[in-house]
Amino acid sequence: MSFDSDAVSLLTFDSYSTIVDVGSTVEALAPHVDDPEYVAAEWRSHSLMYSMAANDVDAYEPFYELNRHALTYALESAGADVSEAERDEILSVYMDLYVFEDVAEGVSRLSDGYDLWVVSNGNPEMLDRMFEVADLHDEVEGYVSADEVETFKPDPGIYTHAADQLDTPVEEIAHVTAGWFDVAGAEGAGMQGVWVNRDDGPYPEFGPQPSLEVDSFTGLADELGL
Repeated sequence: MSFDSDAVSLLTFDSYSTIVDVGSTVEALAPHVDDPEYVAAEWRSHSLMYSMAANDVDAYEPFYELNRHALTYALESAGADVSEAERDEILSVYMDLYVFEDVAEGVSRLSDGYDLWVVSNGNPEMLDRMFEVADLHDEVEGYVSADEVETFKPDPGIYTHAADQLDTPVEEIAHVTAGWFDVAGAEGAGMQGVWVNRDDGPYPEFGPQPSLEVDSFTGLADELGL
């Protein structure tokens, strides 16, 4: 890892698993299934799998709808007897996920030195709600959504689109994310990838490696002297 802070003029952030905790879905599932941790893991893994497959088979749907498909699969794989209305109620947790505790302080400190943006697979309705829940409006300038190009991470198109929209050379952007595939996509597109290691686990020995590893947003602020 070789992070060049002098090259960074703008920071972008992932949303789900980075700003808000998709682990919140366990609580929403608990009244409906015997093993909510298993179903939550299946839901998340299939959501990401569908998004990556959509890039290659021309099957784009907004991220909320991909999550609906993934939740349906996860519930069926667990043999859960859940009505359509109950499924939609569970799905709605994506509009009210818990915010990681370090986000408020970290974003406040980082905004003292950089313009901040979100670059996300989420569609606008999801991201508008996340900005409200996480109270991001004062420090974060806005977001770039996969919905704008109908292309999901880690395809390079979403990162280069973000750089174009933000009128910033791609090599001057550091993308901050808890997703290893998102790090790899950002690095492959020419950004510096900052991995937020929220689980204290190893980074996969596959593909581009992060330019910097931190354990939190406040840890990144420390690294950048803010």
